[in-house]
Amino acid sequence: MTDQYAVVGNPIGHSKSPAIHAAFAEQTEQDLNYEALLFELDLFKEQAQAFFAAGGKGLNVTVPFKLDAWQFADILSKRAQRAGSVNTLMIGKDDKIYGDNTDGVGLVRDIVQNHGGNIAKKRVLVLGAGGAVRGVLAIILAENPKSLVIANRTVSKAQTLADEFADLGEISALGFDELAGQQFDLVINGTAASLQGDLPPLPDSILAADAWCYDMMYGAEETVFNAWARDQGAEKTMDGLGMLVEQAAESFFMWRHVRPNTTAVIESLRAQLG
Repeated sequence: MTDQYAVVGNPIGHSKSPAIHAAFAEQTEQDLNYEALLFELDLFKEQAQAFFAAGGKGLNVTVPFKLDAWQFADILSKRAQRAGSVNTLMIGKDDKIYGDNTDGVGLVRDIVQNHGGNIAKKRVLVLGAGGAVRGVLAIILAENPKSLVIANRTVSKAQTLADEFADLGEISALGFDELAGQQFDLVINGTAASLQGDLPPLPDSILAADAWCYDMMYGAEETVFNAWARDQGAEKTMDGLGMLVEQAAESFFMWRHVRPNTTAVIESLRAQLG
């Protein structure tokens, strides 16, 4: 019997997850069906319960339901507890619903494995203090950077995150206007500014000589942040397409206990964007 999986969100029509998981299933010869489901904004619990009651095996969860999924899960992984949100749900043999967050794993794997980068001993700057950033901080800190600074327009939000994750490494919070005079080896844009074609108010000269820059967003064109980084002399710029595929691969591994090869899938999606 074909196992059923889905990605849920609102809106959801733009999701590339069905294509990604279809490619994973074909590659690994897994018998599954994966679709995109539009959930009503106030009915996540009821609709998720109905999906699993009908025999569904697992859900990916995107905006705006990651907090709902965190509350819905019976058992949370350590990284989901830290992230405060869930993007992957699965039903166990005990009929309990397990919740995990694979976003941080997706980001780090893309930087380290796909691009050959290194986070250990680096001075890392993360832009933004919303849910996207919260979801990746623990996994970045597990790579043992020299330091991690969270910069945000509202400094108190960044400071709240810094306090919450202080037990995991050297982490601090600043406003954008306090970055002048500092330099970083890796800058990660976790704001939604790229979606609007905007750029966080960054001072010049914050990039070290061999700095890498990563935008968690992606699109057919180079993001505004990556264009800025290239103009500032960044050694390498990356967008979030690889992160999207890698976080999906981690979900797929949780569900099917087989790890797909992501390289060809990333290349195919990149070609489609182009």
